[in-house]
Amino acid sequence: MPREFQRGHKARISDLTAGTDLYVGVQITAPGLTFDISCFGLDADERLSDDRYFVFFNQPKSPEESIQLLGSQAGDTESFRITLDRIPPQIRKLSFTATLDGAGQMSQINPGYLRIVAGGEEVARYAFNGSEFTSERAVMLGDFYLKDVWRFAAVGQGFDGGLDALLKNFGGEVAEEEPPAAPQQPQAGAAAPSFAPPAFGAPPAPQQPQPAAQGFAPPPGATPPPAPAPVSPVHAAPTIVAPLVPPGGQVPPPAPAPAPYGQPPQQQPYGQGPAPTAPMPPGYGQQPPAPQAPQAPPGYGQPTPPPGYGQQPPFGQVPGQQAYGVPQGAPQGGAGVASALQQFKETPTGQRWTQQNRKMIRVDLGIGGQPVLARQGSMVLYQGKVDFSYKGAGFAGRIVGNATGQEMQLMRCTGQGQVFLAENSTHVHPIELQGDAICVSAENVLAFDESLQYEVRRIEGHGIPGGALFTMQFQGTGTIVVKTHGTPVVLPVTPTTFADCNAVVAWSAASQVVVSSQVRMRRNAYPGDTGESVNLQFRGAPGNFIVVQPYEV
Repeated sequence: MPREFQRGHKARISDLTAGTDLYVGVQITAPGLTFDISCFGLDADERLSDDRYFVFFNQPKSPEESIQLLGSQAGDTESFRITLDRIPPQIRKLSFTATLDGAGQMSQINPGYLRIVAGGEEVARYAFNGSEFTSERAVMLGDFYLKDVWRFAAVGQGFDGGLDALLKNFGGEVAEEEPPAAPQQPQAGAAAPSFAPPAFGAPPAPQQPQPAAQGFAPPPGATPPPAPAPVSPVHAAPTIVAPLVPPGGQVPPPAPAPAPYGQPPQQQPYGQGPAPTAPMPPGYGQQPPAPQAPQAPPGYGQPTPPPGYGQQPPFGQVPGQQAYGVPQGAPQGGAGVASALQQFKETPTGQRWTQQNRKMIRVDLGIGGQPVLARQGSMVLYQGKVDFSYKGAGFAGRIVGNATGQEMQLMRCTGQGQVFLAENSTHVHPIELQGDAICVSAENVLAFDESLQYEVRRIEGHGIPGGALFTMQFQGTGTIVVKTHGTPVVLPVTPTTFADCNAVVAWSAASQVVVSSQVRMRRNAYPGDTGESVNLQFRGAPGNFIVVQPYEV
């Protein structure tokens, strides 16, 4: 019995099957419409850094044949063979997409699915239909992504634009010939030009499926001959997928020395573009400049990143997810309001939680289908049909919250739309829990999925001034958004780890926390207290951590 997925659901591949040689089938149809189904092999920045890992009708396999396009078979519109243990280490995600070839929109599609077959047996299925989309011309169906182990996520995210827009989104470029070649109509009943299923060992007989761990076997069923693919202007022109380079193919000259600390960088006069030698931010879907080529100071309206920013992902960011703040669609030149504001454009990723910048996060309530609990007043913008209601803690909850200092004033967000959350310009960090737990003070919680369980926990010890003897523990499967004043530091727990109780933000739930007092009567009999007489001592096995912010509450 295959496992049924809904949009936003995720699972480890090892929980579905012990095999790594998998068959992925996609069925998507609509009256009078034609679809192109592709697989993008993306790197850690979710970019198509190597065009050989864009597998589609004109490039049916990757170099080492870990990704192969098989064509229409066993009732599927398109199918792939994925060998996970042969995928090179630089490929961190496989994104399966469907785009419209010609006129139409995704709301017209019939009920379809993406399914995973291992050893001839279907182990997972994600079903979708046209009611989930509107005027989109492309959809990101599902992802295989590497996060310590290979996992699968049912995405179901609509995308405005066709195949060329997806290429630009993933860092590629579509080049057209001048003039474009005249399209040639294929003969009736003939297969699409240049397509040939890759050869591999004979699959097991349909009536005797092998166990999931015993190699690749496509699902049983008659394989109809592939339908002739209509030729479109996009198909007639050769497709080139490669990172964009600066105009002229030359590396820009080094930037002038930065301004002294505490002084703003020199800005261009209002209404004028940056100097000719200063490259503009990369366009939507383009690769950022090479690390060895320093950039000139930004132009008007563009913030200067702080020292060290971008060297490591911020606390709580999911590995492999596109970094927030990447310019989306900035033009290559020119000036004016549009040019100055393009880098602050909304960042779409197809995920439930998307960090827009260091101080704002967006949640898509339509993905996952569950409400979100957020701090009252933290909504700064929303799109779609969203309802906000008061989330009461009950009589007992109010008593516990007032007595422990861990009371949370929450609102419940439900509906179909996107909600943008922020509070007092603090930094926000989404943390995805998958059955584990984390301890966070109620003061540092911005929002969390309603599926998470939370309770007040007591810290052992003989007392902290102000009654800060308690914390909140969150556990389950979902995401919690933690807010900090400034960029936090994550440290491992050792036998000699102590933290200021007013600066610590969170810690792993498996850590033992003890109130430690260093009050000495002889020293405190004299004026000039250090102000560090009470702190928290952390103990735990290797793997435990604490999070400290550069700010004392």
